Amino acid sequence: MRFYFAAFALIASAAAQDVRPKDVREIGKGGSTAIPQLTEFLKNPDTDVRVEAVKQLTDARALDALILATRDDEPEVQIHATDGLVNFYLPGYVVTGFGSSFKRMGGSIKGKFTDTNDQVIDAFVTARPDVIAALGALVRGDGQNVQARANAARALGILRGKGAVPDLVEALRTKDTDVLYESLIAMQKIGDQSAGPKIAFLLRDLNSKVQIAAIETTGLLRNREAAGDLIEVLNHSRTANVRRAALGSLAMLPDLKSRGTYQRYLNDKDEKLRAGAAEGFARLRDPADSGLIEQAWKDEGKTAPRISLAFAMVMLGRTEINEFSPLQFLINNLNSSAYKGVALPFLTEVARDSSGRLALYTSLATATKDEKIGLARVLSASGDKASVPYLEKLSRDTDPEVAQEGLRAVRNLQARL
Repeated sequence: MRFYFAAFALIASAAAQDVRPKDVREIGKGGSTAIPQLTEFLKNPDTDVRVEAVKQLTDARALDALILATRDDEPEVQIHATDGLVNFYLPGYVVTGFGSSFKRMGGSIKGKFTDTNDQVIDAFVTARPDVIAALGALVRGDGQNVQARANAARALGILRGKGAVPDLVEALRTKDTDVLYESLIAMQKIGDQSAGPKIAFLLRDLNSKVQIAAIETTGLLRNREAAGDLIEVLNHSRTANVRRAALGSLAMLPDLKSRGTYQRYLNDKDEKLRAGAAEGFARLRDPADSGLIEQAWKDEGKTAPRISLAFAMVMLGRTEINEFSPLQFLINNLNSSAYKGVALPFLTEVARDSSGRLALYTSLATATKDEKIGLARVLSASGDKASVPYLEKLSRDTDPEVAQEGLRAVRNLQARL
């Protein structure tokens, strides 16, 4: 009997080894009932079979098996598993994720990360801790394929994986640009301010892409200890985008000691530096600066700094709503494909103050479709209990896109509250 059992096991093992990717695809049509068999294929020595198994497990939404696949020795399997985990929480991600675009070149994989990296799951969605832990282990792993590590870092940002912040900090020890950049952007999305001081050494990185990401992350994580470093970078860098990022981040760290710096750049020939200076004055919120800012607003002819100056005037108390008011100017720019990404975060800051929220409520009555969608996002991020009825009204809007955004905003606000 022992002989026959061993022989049967050997035959079954041989059959499993002979399976082809197209066989895995066929089995995958069984959906959730096929998960045990697909999981078994993750042990197959053929990379193509394991890759196909991961793809089918993604379709079957098999989290436990996808977590297992992140530990595979083959980067291609790890990347598909990572994208599959994100896809569970952000349906459709696998169509645009890194795994959909890279190619196998001999014994390695080649691909390029997209420049667009603004995806993040809603506040009412929470990834399982073991998913975050698996991705954290992958991004941290020395000796692992750098593209698999960078892809895991991107995934952690999308999933707001706060539990993996120590892993992202550890990943910054690498010299690979993609891993560094994706880890920094993930920290921005997660927003854990405790990580701010731990990235200070990258503020002078020789790669401008990494340096700018580190500078921006410093501001977003409110690391006030780095203000001196940012001023030094601003004063000595010869790269325009680096200097703009340094002033922009310094503007996120309001300090009266920086007022002279803001004033120096308020009339600079570089419009983006003028914008950064205006944002600094906005967050200082010193009424004594109102005249200076209003004059700059009247003199400014470029849209980008005008938006920042409008933000400054609103933060200094100009919350009235009329055709030519600075707050209405901010709201109007929600209709602009070029500038709504600038206006939206400014309005989100404005709405943190009760007077700002009240003004935004009144603007909803005459708002355009794009303005309603933008303001729904603003109130979901900065609203309070009093904002719920306004968002509920948007959820019943006659425009289906507005209604969908209103419902989503209600859920995000309630999750945050």
